[in-house]
Amino acid sequence: MKIGFFTMPVHRLDRDYTEVLQEDREAIILADKLGYSEAYVGEHVTDAAESITNSMLFQASLIAETKQIKLGTGTTNLSHTHPVLVAAQAAMMDHLLKGRFLFGISPGALESDAEALGIRGIDRNEMFAESIGHILDIWQGEPPYDLEGKHWKISTRETLFPEIGLGPIAKPYQKPHPPIVGTVVAPFSKGVIEMGKKGFLPISANFLLDKWVKTHWTNYAQGCEEGGRPARAEDWRVARSIYVHDDHQTAVDYGKTNERSPYRFYYRQLFTKLKKANRHEVFKPERDFPDEKLTLDYILDELVICGDVNSVVDQLLAFREVTGDFGTLLYAGKDWEDKTLGIRSMELMAEKVMPAVNAAIGQSEAAE
Repeated sequence: MKIGFFTMPVHRLDRDYTEVLQEDREAIILADKLGYSEAYVGEHVTDAAESITNSMLFQASLIAETKQIKLGTGTTNLSHTHPVLVAAQAAMMDHLLKGRFLFGISPGALESDAEALGIRGIDRNEMFAESIGHILDIWQGEPPYDLEGKHWKISTRETLFPEIGLGPIAKPYQKPHPPIVGTVVAPFSKGVIEMGKKGFLPISANFLLDKWVKTHWTNYAQGCEEGGRPARAEDWRVARSIYVHDDHQTAVDYGKTNERSPYRFYYRQLFTKLKKANRHEVFKPERDFPDEKLTLDYILDELVICGDVNSVVDQLLAFREVTGDFGTLLYAGKDWEDKTLGIRSMELMAEKVMPAVNAAIGQSEAAE
């Protein structure tokens, strides 16, 4: 199992914008040095806590400062931008990274982003499906393209001038295109079936209970079968909120109980946001689980893995017993409320936790 990194990110609202952007960059540079295999960042335009407004632009700032880590958009919100721009910019990113690019996509779910962009009330899932279709057709096709859907019409027929290079849109470095990745949020997601059919790769979100994460693989495998391709556990990414420290009590304090815990702040923000949108069911073990029992402490107890190295190893192995095998564990980045503690957790994950997890998995498989 590989270790990767995924940050939305979520920072305290009173923090300096320049500083948090630099912190987010520093976290990925550290992940690269520690051997994390890939790193994703989210994007929102109108969220002061989730401060990265364009994930591709942010990752471009890290190309020269990273060596081996793959950099992913987590995600590019396809309803927000013309598909021609996304296709051209993603292709350029792929060339700049010489194949270290992962193309994460989504419709874009934040209502305040949609309102600011004048698309609130429009079917963004429909826009998403049309957009990725256009992007793939651009990458696989040749000018003048002549692509038309409900939301966009794409052509360079009237201005095509191949003798001087006018008309083509850039194709990616990776063939036929970079890996296309999507974050899966809902239990029993139907969208992940479509991902399997199309050969896209799933990331299970870090704010889902173990039992709901398992449903993603079942549906993804179904989609792969319907699409005539093998379902490979190595293609499945699963994100988790993890805090590990040399001292167990320090880990529990920073990961759950302290009022200044960045994990506590993260889940308070997310719980408030999802509850306002009436989407907080994702935190419930059953649909009829009463709202009054769905407290912040309950959510933290269920969703944050924290402790010393041995404890975190045991919790991750227990989690994998529920979900089944997956290829990459994505460490969910949080605000560095305490920079020293934040860095230490990332170090221990790479140097102590993952080697122990993989050794235990190897022993278990050898015994079968």
